Amino acid sequence: MTTMGRERATLPPGRTPVAGGTAELLADADRDGSWMLLVNDTPQSHVDLDDPAHLEFEYVRRMGHVVDLAAEETRPLDVVHLGGGALTLPRYVATTRPGSRQRVMEIDEPLTELVRAHLPLPKGARVRVRAADAREGLAALPPDSADVVLTDVFAGARTPAHLTTVEFQAEVRRVLRPGGIGAANVADGPPLRFARAQVATLRAVFPHVCLLAEPGTLRGRRFGNLVAVASDAPLPVAALTRRTAADPMPARVVDGAALERFAGNAQPVHDEEAVPSPEPPPGVFSR
Repeated sequence: MTTMGRERATLPPGRTPVAGGTAELLADADRDGSWMLLVNDTPQSHVDLDDPAHLEFEYVRRMGHVVDLAAEETRPLDVVHLGGGALTLPRYVATTRPGSRQRVMEIDEPLTELVRAHLPLPKGARVRVRAADAREGLAALPPDSADVVLTDVFAGARTPAHLTTVEFQAEVRRVLRPGGIGAANVADGPPLRFARAQVATLRAVFPHVCLLAEPGTLRGRRFGNLVAVASDAPLPVAALTRRTAADPMPARVVDGAALERFAGNAQPVHDEEAVPSPEPPPGVFSR
């Protein structure tokens, strides 16, 4: 950890008012130099200042696999992050792909200020954070300007409705370069109606889609995070399958005919009928 990091770590800010409610930084008792960001008592991000390449949350690790496979190893990327939190994935990209240009849309400016003050970014990280709604910020970007677009936005514990639609995904595709890849965190539980509709939505915009998730979540046994991946080019399904299977909490990759069966009769979501992602059941984020 840098000297700055250790100095900050001895002065935890406690509960801090932010635009979205109350934020809290908690030291990870099991991992020296690591911090958990909670917003309204919901775990939002985990950061390891000693090792920014460490991804604690399983769904974030899966999004990291997508970044890893977006281009040949270590090549700098242009990455757009919709949702910033504690800037976990921007730190990861800055460490694993030095020289990458990263743009972050995080509407909660006080939250970003808290994170920057207490959890410094790696030296040399080219990360620019804009205080903007994710969709409005995306719409302001030029076409064909990103290699990767990562969507992980929550208002409270739910994804806002306007980030769940065909129109939103059309903006993601517009900003992606040919062959670029998008990945989105999809939070859902049994009977997975929201996740199925999100797959249908992505398939209405992109010719290549797959879904990464822990088997119990895919079977509708529990509420969890699924990662939806899409591109105008074939996805690295075999490599994603190997990586997710080797994770501490193994995941499956669903694509092709299996994904079609998963989506079933679900219809693409458009702006006029969009709703936020489901409210997590009580106790999901208890600590």
